[in-house]
Amino acid sequence: MQSLWMLAASFLFALMGVCVKLAADSFSTSEIVLVRGIVGMLFVGTLMRLGGGTLKTPLARHHLWRGAVGVAALWMWFYSISLLPLATAVTLNYMSPIWIAAIVFGLGWWRGRPSADWRLAAAIALGFIGVALLLQPSLQSGQGLGAAVALASGMLAALAYLEVRRLGQMGEPEYRVVFYFSLTGTVAGLAGTLWLQPQASHGWHLPDARGALLLVAIGLTATSAQMAMTRAYRLGNTLLTANLQYTGIVFSSLFGVLIWHDALGPAGWLGIAAILVSGVAATFYNVRAAPSKPAPARLSPSLKESP
Repeated sequence: MQSLWMLAASFLFALMGVCVKLAADSFSTSEIVLVRGIVGMLFVGTLMRLGGGTLKTPLARHHLWRGAVGVAALWMWFYSISLLPLATAVTLNYMSPIWIAAIVFGLGWWRGRPSADWRLAAAIALGFIGVALLLQPSLQSGQGLGAAVALASGMLAALAYLEVRRLGQMGEPEYRVVFYFSLTGTVAGLAGTLWLQPQASHGWHLPDARGALLLVAIGLTATSAQMAMTRAYRLGNTLLTANLQYTGIVFSSLFGVLIWHDALGPAGWLGIAAILVSGVAATFYNVRAAPSKPAPARLSPSLKESP
């Protein structure tokens, strides 16, 4: 059940979100993206050296596409947050599993080889209903641009996740996928810091001890989450992995209750229940539908075996 790695990724992404919220008052988005990328490169580079891996890849074009699309989705999501209520921006961005299901079914129909099950798609739909109940988004007059940007960010994120799976199917190990994504994020964060930061109300500054710890925590949790997510999409069922992505909102909501004492009404708890039911149902169905066969000796290439 390699898709269950997405549960670990969702928890780590939620933990990263807590750190981002705590650091947002002291650092700009560009600074956070920049340091997140630098920490990710150092972390993955260290693992690579200890494992005897290499950054040489015959798939540079695919890494460039995955990095560009992923970073664009991240920036567009941050921008939509500035234009929309937070709940609305998050809900529209979390349509990426819906987009993934649409792309998978669309490609299967176009090629005349349906490759996905409608029951998993139904579970994704139920999960999204749970997200809407939990976040209770609203859209006011004049927020059309923000809604369009948020929708586009979710679509780009879906394309990035599918490219992650494609890289895995072509034999690319997790550490290399995450390293090149971190590199792209570093370049984008540096460009934003040099171009946008001088125009902001406060310029680039050295962090204090608390700020430095938060930035490092953001980088470590984000990179670990990327590693787990990459493995889930590389080795697991695409639609099940996409559906389990919704648990990130459950973890984030619970962190909000525990740390900031956010109040969840009946609709919010019903939304959490819907997300959990959709995840359990999709996992149960996927296990029953999987053919019975001996597990392979190794599920993924080690660093030394990677091409």
